[in-house]
Amino acid sequence: MFEGVFCPSITITDDEGKIDFDLWGKHLDHLADAGLDGVLLFGSIGEFYSVSLEDKKAVVDFAVKRVGGRMKVFVGVGDTTYANVLDLTRYSEKAGADAVLAVSPYYFGPSDATAEEYFGGIAQATELPVILYNFPARTGTDLNPELVARLAAAHKNICGIKDTVDTISHTRKVIRAARAVNPDFTVFSGFDEYYLVNRVSGGNGVLCGLTNVEPETFVKMHAAYEEGDFATAVACAERISKLMAVYDVCDLFVSAIKAAVKVKGLPISTKIFEPAVQATEANEAAIAELLAE
Repeated sequence: MFEGVFCPSITITDDEGKIDFDLWGKHLDHLADAGLDGVLLFGSIGEFYSVSLEDKKAVVDFAVKRVGGRMKVFVGVGDTTYANVLDLTRYSEKAGADAVLAVSPYYFGPSDATAEEYFGGIAQATELPVILYNFPARTGTDLNPELVARLAAAHKNICGIKDTVDTISHTRKVIRAARAVNPDFTVFSGFDEYYLVNRVSGGNGVLCGLTNVEPETFVKMHAAYEEGDFATAVACAERISKLMAVYDVCDLFVSAIKAAVKVKGLPISTKIFEPAVQATEANEAAIAELLAE
């Protein structure tokens, strides 16, 4: 079972879209040094949908060597081509990653039967833990609690989910259904401000974007909750709630997180893969004001 606070890392490139290993390495070091429990490569904030399979493999090798052993390394294997999904899954295992995370097929949106074949094929392709990624606002379909439970029952290594759904009742039902077949099934919330309610509901923490920006706040909140220091945990949660406004500054939340990381002092390019409305200096100034509050 995985537990704590995990970061879906931004994908750091130069202005031309080439992976910037130097600055990305510094970012990964910051996340590890802050005490995060793990990092996810190529989630939604990591722009998995725009990065080539070749670049993904190079980054997996790089990240495992850079921070493997200091924190868990998850690899997002989502792709519109199933062969690429399975290829990156197998590669991640050989590279030494700790788990893979698989988003639902999107565009057409699979039936439950198709989803069971899809995720089942991933589970059969690796000995690694497989974490389901439920993001119905982006994929168009929901991994309902009953489906999650069937997948957990059928495949021992399907042992977790990132539930990016803006209602804790859905996550709570997933916890109840999945734990009935696997008491150690991991349930993360995908929204930053859901840490406390996730834990109270029996979940395991968050895998969320603002950990790129202020990992220390999340680490402090998790430690305080574990120690029963609920006043400190709530104070951190209040800070995170204020920081949620960062997401609304730019046209797309990926730009906002990149801009915030830059404002915090890492001189990265804030460009995201096209088609996109890029972050502006005015956006960066607005984010700087929010972070200073």
